[in-house]
Amino acid sequence: MAITFGIIGAGGIANKLHLPQIAAMPGARVKSIAGRKESRLRILADRWQIPHWTHDWHDLLADPEIDAVIVALPHPLHVPAGVAVLEAGKHLLMQKPLCDTMEDAHRFVEASDAAAGRGIVTLAMPHFAPAIYAARDEIAHGSIGRVSGASGRSSHGGPEVYYAEVRDALEESGNDLWFFDAAQASVGALFDMGVYATSQLVAVGGTVARVFGRTSTFDKPTQLEDTATLLLEFESGALGTMETGWCDPARTGFLHVHGTRGKLQAPGHAGNPLTRWIPGSYTREDIPATPEAIDVAPHATGNVHEHLIACIERNVQPPLSNARFARHVTEVLLAGLASAKSGVPVSLQTRTT
Repeated sequence: MAITFGIIGAGGIANKLHLPQIAAMPGARVKSIAGRKESRLRILADRWQIPHWTHDWHDLLADPEIDAVIVALPHPLHVPAGVAVLEAGKHLLMQKPLCDTMEDAHRFVEASDAAAGRGIVTLAMPHFAPAIYAARDEIAHGSIGRVSGASGRSSHGGPEVYYAEVRDALEESGNDLWFFDAAQASVGALFDMGVYATSQLVAVGGTVARVFGRTSTFDKPTQLEDTATLLLEFESGALGTMETGWCDPARTGFLHVHGTRGKLQAPGHAGNPLTRWIPGSYTREDIPATPEAIDVAPHATGNVHEHLIACIERNVQPPLSNARFARHVTEVLLAGLASAKSGVPVSLQTRTT
């Protein structure tokens, strides 16, 4: 399927993720990119052969040749632009995290539901690796019994590490780290990096009923949290722990799911994407578990842009990266912040579907 994209936001994620992937896809192209800085727009347009650029992203919505729009703005600006994209009849790829208020999250779901009735697809990142879909399938088929708990972590060295590469790529100097500015970003590492591990835990554990959160500003020059841990109580009765932060330059990303008859591990054993660990015994302590590699190939969805196009072709919303799922993850993250402030667990109102 041939598809023409527009991109709102001429920043690092457009150059690092969206533009390279689209450039490598036959039949896909970017016609126009919108942003504030002319220098960035000119560099990206020249580097990725984008024929048009503009300071007014509404120009993209008015262009009948543009089929889908990627919103790659700072997260407090996501929902107003995303709603406008959907109302203009364009398919939408929303960069993570969705937003920083439940008001915006509800508004986004309403707009997505209305657009779906007109055949418009909304994909709200994160995009999930095949191992996550395979883990869900293993759980659904009971291969590890009843899920009792899960744990996950997603963390890196912080925005300043990421933005060093952005400055190089966009030929800039200075240190414009808006992620550290509470007035601009409003939320910190929990939303920036924790959204990945939280989304994976919700993908395998289902709807979260309550959240207990703890946050810390441990090392970074900000009033926002740079380290966070959430305890998740799932509707099923299972418990989950999510860890994240900006103070981990060695980088960490994993998901473990524990069940009454085994466990799942991603990344898996011996370099496999996903491993099922089969107990050596259910009645003896010292008999070791056996690793079994899980074939994730049947669950491959391609990169995020290929996944969006496949959903457009089938006229379906993404099974995980959809508006309602993103709203629930947003509520989990906001509940974590509220709980960290109050010291008590916070109950949730939304569901994954």
